[in-house]
Amino acid sequence: MSASLGGVRVVDGISAEVADGEWVVVIGPNGAGKTTLLRALAGLVPYEGCVSIFGEDARGLGRKELARRVALVPQVPTMPPESSVGEYVLLGRTPHLSYFGSEGRSDREAAAAALERLDLTALADRRLDSLSGGERQRAVLARALAQDAPILLLDEPTTALDVGRQQQALELVDGLRADGALTVVCAMHDLTLAALYADRLLLLDRGRLVASGGAGEVLTQALIREHYGADVAVVGVPEAGPVIVPVRRASPARDARAGPR
Repeated sequence: MSASLGGVRVVDGISAEVADGEWVVVIGPNGAGKTTLLRALAGLVPYEGCVSIFGEDARGLGRKELARRVALVPQVPTMPPESSVGEYVLLGRTPHLSYFGSEGRSDREAAAAALERLDLTALADRRLDSLSGGERQRAVLARALAQDAPILLLDEPTTALDVGRQQQALELVDGLRADGALTVVCAMHDLTLAALYADRLLLLDRGRLVASGGAGEVLTQALIREHYGADVAVVGVPEAGPVIVPVRRASPARDARAGPR
């Protein structure tokens, strides 16, 4: 699959399969094409090639049918500021409504469950423009969960969250996936979190897939240096997996301040 924006090829010939219930994390430097890839999978960006969802060509699915199968949590969501958190999360049920229908009991229950899962019940009546960045991020994730789609696309889902909320959100998603109800494709900058939660990593650079595999295969010093231009140490931590630690480059000024050894 390939996709272009403004005449520039942003995603270039990527071919990959994601198994039911798998958590695949897409990593890569800024401008690698991660967001465009997710938007193409959600049907929001024109693309060349084929996207197959449960054996069906995504182009043959109507907008609502595609939304019943794929939910996207964007990095920069559009949020009506005057809406309440509860109203916003309930919008996740739209793909399940008839064209002239209104939300029923099951829709309200699904929205309430999503609010509870993200610890947002107490904020249900708050306006969106009164929330902190982390609270808004959780509301966006709650809306996607209320959508009840079997495929969840996450674009940098932990950017605005503190470490506790990061773990809460990712553990929630992982729990749903482990129950067999969810397949997750996620773009992340935090390589340590990517290693902790991903079944498999896809490393993109300049729109191309340059490495694929487990964390131990993809998160190597050599690949990170080549594609991120970063010097790191890859430290193995029991029960956590690889931890990516930046290493400062040698600096004559710093060496001079350190003095003779």
